[in-house]
Amino acid sequence: MIARRRQVALALTAILTAAAACQAHRQQADQSGRFGRPGLPGPSAAAAARGFTLVASGDVIPDGSIIERARFDAGGTGYDFRPMLAGAESAVSRADLALCHLGTVYGTAGDSTSFGSPPEISLALAAAGYDGCATASDHSLDDGAPGIRRTLGALDTVGLAHAGTARTEAEARTVTMLRAGPAAVALLAYTSDTDGRPLPDGQSWAVDPVEENRILTDARMARKAGADVVVVSLNWGTEWQDAPDDSQQDLARRLTAARTGGRPDIDLIIGTHAHVPQAYEKVNGTWVVYGTGDQIAGEALDRQGVRDPRGNQSTLGRFTFAPPSRPGGRWEVSRAEFVPQMFDVDAGRLVDLNQALAQGADVETVRDRIREVVLSRGAAKDGLAMAD
Repeated sequence: MIARRRQVALALTAILTAAAACQAHRQQADQSGRFGRPGLPGPSAAAAARGFTLVASGDVIPDGSIIERARFDAGGTGYDFRPMLAGAESAVSRADLALCHLGTVYGTAGDSTSFGSPPEISLALAAAGYDGCATASDHSLDDGAPGIRRTLGALDTVGLAHAGTARTEAEARTVTMLRAGPAAVALLAYTSDTDGRPLPDGQSWAVDPVEENRILTDARMARKAGADVVVVSLNWGTEWQDAPDDSQQDLARRLTAARTGGRPDIDLIIGTHAHVPQAYEKVNGTWVVYGTGDQIAGEALDRQGVRDPRGNQSTLGRFTFAPPSRPGGRWEVSRAEFVPQMFDVDAGRLVDLNQALAQGADVETVRDRIREVVLSRGAAKDGLAMAD
């Protein structure tokens, strides 16, 4: 029998304190480095001489079975998602900046509702070493404005930055800026739809839509505000399709072609929503992850209701940025890697497939399938490699 964990109710204060301390140490910044406000503190000359590593992972979608597992891991009272995410800690905690994507909104503490997942998941994300999350998805409006407020409030509590949804118009007009080693990184996030749910009355700014002009305008404003690197998270594409669809490819070409003063407006695109891993590709000199897949999700059923193991497979992208060779130049990706992952629905644990294979697990077929998809658009010739 799986060893039970301490009840989350008895550990919340300790986790919150540790998470906040971890974020303060790793980010050395807050979310005040936004448009129209003072920027992040600058790095020392020694720090500026080195680059930084950024990791980004797929959708976190705690459905019913995931929530029940978290209750079991908490000993039957509250929810503890930390054991599920322990498999990501080695890759996430070593990065200078780690970004996640929330595929649902939060309910109230100690409870799960039809509107989304328990906010305790934010504790686990912070404990794993994440610094911020994109919150724009097709489920952002599952509970309207209250769902957005609960979600962002829970992220604020544990020190996780967020982008893509907003509680106020002022918040919507700002950009989240994070410190990654010597660099200031802007995180922008958008979704192609809200599953048919309308924006709250008088709150057209509550969720950021995938609109080319909007994205480029925001990216240029972020650059003016001091962003060394602009990362764009896009909730887009066709569900259950390994290959990026035409709209993804077209938008990726247009966004990566945009330049101001000879410098690209966007430095990295991270895609989510398809539920399955999709290809990585260097487009106009900029890396695009068309789809990371779902990092945390229960047993996956496709649109025909058939179990599809691809829905529990994902990748974590890892990009090492080198400082520009001249003032005002671009921070270039000097190393691009991906970590193949799988969520074991029976064990209720996220698995790093390379680590599992090294320990003798029979996961080579799954790992190789993910690698084939990720490299299907020729990324290997541009230097993308599977991480050890």
